[in-house]
Amino acid sequence: MAGDPVPDRQTLGRQARPIQEALLAWYAAERRDLPWRRTSDPYSIWVSEVMLQQTQVATVIPYYLRFLDAFPTVRALAAADLDRVLALWAGLGYYARARHLHAAARLVIERHGGEVPGDPAALRALPGVGPYIAAAVLSIAFGQDVAAIDTNAARVLCRLADYDGDLTRAAGKRTLRALAATLLPAGRAAEHNAAMMELGATICLARGPRCAACPVAARCLAHGRGTEEARPMRVPKRPVPTRSMAAAYCLEEREEGALRLLLVRRRPVGLLGGLWELPGTELPPHEPPARALERLLRDDLGLEAAVGERLGAVQHAYSHFRVQVGLYRCRAAGLPRAQGPWDGARFVTAVELADLGLTGVTAKALARLGWPPAP
Repeated sequence: MAGDPVPDRQTLGRQARPIQEALLAWYAAERRDLPWRRTSDPYSIWVSEVMLQQTQVATVIPYYLRFLDAFPTVRALAAADLDRVLALWAGLGYYARARHLHAAARLVIERHGGEVPGDPAALRALPGVGPYIAAAVLSIAFGQDVAAIDTNAARVLCRLADYDGDLTRAAGKRTLRALAATLLPAGRAAEHNAAMMELGATICLARGPRCAACPVAARCLAHGRGTEEARPMRVPKRPVPTRSMAAAYCLEEREEGALRLLLVRRRPVGLLGGLWELPGTELPPHEPPARALERLLRDDLGLEAAVGERLGAVQHAYSHFRVQVGLYRCRAAGLPRAQGPWDGARFVTAVELADLGLTGVTAKALARLGWPPAP
């Protein structure tokens, strides 16, 4: 594209060997001891890379360990029920990752005899496997010379080359790939990729980079020119809207005295697909919350319901919007029959609740309402 900023790639190319050597030496001495770095198993590495998308390392570690304990092989994951997979993923966010990983595991059994493929085209054909995850698995697990560029590595590359282009545009992405290829050392892609990501995560930070501790600061063009804080170029964020919603808290007491809570399961597509939640709805203009909930429970669940007092509210943030959810006590009669946005509905006990993946809003709401009750 005409006018697109051009990084000093020639200078970077001349500095490639000393940058590689300094970076690999630093990584060998300073690398963090992370559980996915103790294995070369393609499945385990794949799981870690899926979890690490848009999620911090400290958050991922306990989820990764629990997930592999429950599903130690791709066959175990493929044989698992989606509800169980989502229950173990609950709280990690971006649930499409879990659904895609589960679906991809089944395809690995069907197409590849239970072995994660080392062929780039076959790996990319799996659900949820984009360019970054494919490159990470191919380089780390299979030793292939492919550059893996996550957010951290992209930041390092932009600063090393003092590139001020827009990384959200096609031209910016092409330039980034070219820069990564310029620096990639043949035969050592696994270590190099990990070192680039490690440097971005611990030293070359988005704000306040620790240049004094950086092993390649002397060869970093942005640092030499004093532009490191401005790289990569920051795209202004759009305002985040807030949606007003209402959710029904319906308890049923059986003759044996066990309380059960009404939950519905979202269809396994789109945002939060496959997760369980309190029945709820976005509030239409000028309609009272109680009336909106009664209509929802009648039309989408086949329940005659009476909505009572407001019990409180919870807030939750997603990537592009926030929700403010009012919680209302509800009495309902009949057996729920899910339709509309849901493909499942039932009253569950506290024991059954533990095996279900809940939306973040529902987890917050139940904590706010004190359910399940203490034994």
